[in-house]
Amino acid sequence: MTGIELIGMASALAAGLCIGLGAIGSAIGEGLAAAAALRSIAQQPDHTATITRTLFVSMAMIESTAIYAFVISMILIFANPFWNHVIAQGAG
Repeated sequence: MTGIELIGMASALAAGLCIGLGAIGSAIGEGLAAAAALRSIAQQPDHTATITRTLFVSMAMIESTAIYAFVISMILIFANPFWNHVIAQGAG
């Protein structure tokens, strides 16, 4: 097994784990935030606008975690810095 093949396999595995865990974490966080917001709106219907605005801001911040995981996965697959190192060493 050459260095290029090893880097390719490790990159694919790491990218899959990264996006998988990032998506699961974000989904759980968004679900908990939505549940808490709905509970708050049920208890305080007069403050619906404030709760909804806060919910949307927090959802955007939670979703950014999944976006960061996606970006890291794309870097690992398409712009992995280890490729150039292995190729420069002549192990490819």
